[in-house]
Amino acid sequence: MEIFSNLADGFAVALTFQHLMLAFLGCFLGTLMGALPGLGPANGVAILIPIAFTLGLGPVASLILLTSVYYGAMYGGRISSILLNIPGDEPAMMTCLDGHPMALQGKAGEALALSGIASFIGSFFATWGLVLIAPLLVKVALLFGPAEYFALFTMAFATLGGVTASNQGKSAFAAALGLGISMIGSDSQTGSERFTFGHIHLYDGIDFLIAIVGLFAISEVLIFIEHHKGGAAAKSSAKIGRLMPDFGVLKKSIGTMTRSTIIGFLAGVLPGAGASLGSFLSYSVEKNTVDREGKTFGKGDPRGVIAPECGNNAAAGGALVPMLALGVPGSGTTAVLLAVLLQLNITPGPLLFRNNPDIVWGLIAALFIANFMLLALNLPMVGLFTRVLLIPTRILMPVVAMISFVGIYGLTGSTFDVMMMVGFGFGGWLLRKLGVPLVPVILGILLGNEMEVNLRRALQISDGDWSILVGSPLAIGIWAIAVTGFVLPIFFGKKVKKNMSADHSEEKMDEVMKGGD
Repeated sequence: MEIFSNLADGFAVALTFQHLMLAFLGCFLGTLMGALPGLGPANGVAILIPIAFTLGLGPVASLILLTSVYYGAMYGGRISSILLNIPGDEPAMMTCLDGHPMALQGKAGEALALSGIASFIGSFFATWGLVLIAPLLVKVALLFGPAEYFALFTMAFATLGGVTASNQGKSAFAAALGLGISMIGSDSQTGSERFTFGHIHLYDGIDFLIAIVGLFAISEVLIFIEHHKGGAAAKSSAKIGRLMPDFGVLKKSIGTMTRSTIIGFLAGVLPGAGASLGSFLSYSVEKNTVDREGKTFGKGDPRGVIAPECGNNAAAGGALVPMLALGVPGSGTTAVLLAVLLQLNITPGPLLFRNNPDIVWGLIAALFIANFMLLALNLPMVGLFTRVLLIPTRILMPVVAMISFVGIYGLTGSTFDVMMMVGFGFGGWLLRKLGVPLVPVILGILLGNEMEVNLRRALQISDGDWSILVGSPLAIGIWAIAVTGFVLPIFFGKKVKKNMSADHSEEKMDEVMKGGD
């Protein structure tokens, strides 16, 4: 009953005019950004971070805005997948397989409506999972000491590549790069300078918001410039058609929604699995459950749209569980949200529920509200959201760059920080060209100092005895998960990634053969 009492207090926080307007704005902007191929939720949140801080929003207001953008972008990713056969982001890849064939059959509106309802179901029940599981995980987290926290942070790095990772070596390099950047500045215990090269601007270290905006937003601008995309983001020839879903199909898909929501939520809770794996597993399980002979899936089966959309949106909610309860992000976007919490001087983890209940429960209540807002927005306003695909990138990308420059300068008032952001942008562009993931870099910058502090504390407690790092059953269990999470993708990651890409490539080839591409 305490959980429901806390949730009621959270609704009292969330149901204010300002918070409702911010939730609506976040849902609207998030859906627009999710609809644009390539941006995705992590980029969308990163772009809007400077705005949230420049406006002087409080902790609750900032988190409501940015998490609403997160949920909205997960909804919006399906639009370009269904209409163009171009995933808005990687989790939306599986939606292409049956969503685009439905569009070619003149059922684009129905596919969009079904995916919107499936997204609502996945997100809504995942948020309930967050309500019920996060407080239980907090009780376990209170047993953690410095050695266990060090092992937990190591596990976050080891598993963040996820089962869909194709190169764990590049993920490890990215994590090491992030850890190296986090070492810049003054030593927290001795006060000595590290890697500052006598430059006064580096004495306080690298602000992770500068790194995030540079690595995500500025690098995205550079990628667009490189490919000379001056026209519209994309253009669809598919007609929307009627926007009312087939309620008979929804009734038959109750089992699909149930299975996919559970699979997606579990994939989100596991550090490093994320929405991509949740979407892939949901689609694969459903295909093997209801269409073992392969007669309907891949040819416009509505359940092939519902399953991945339930899965990836449930995973988005599930990824918030370890971030709020343990301070360990479950996905790339939650790593960006973790940076927001730290910038607001809020330490996520078990004490968050005790010290800042208004923030955490207000945020959870706002997620429920955002889900209903997104459902109300996405059904009648699909036509408007599809128009965003016609925005010329020569207009869109300068806007992204302007928001980044103005936002960072407004926060710090330093031209050096703006130049550093541009430097991170070029670094992010180069890493993306080399196929190195950006999220481990961000995670290294975020968690590097905490990792170092906990390692030092553990060694001080044990008088320098390194065995303390495996001195408890809890620590041993975490190390076992870390090793398994790092090794597993080496053997299975390429196979899973190949299956995901192969399914999508086959669909693209069919499209070409039909003359629709």
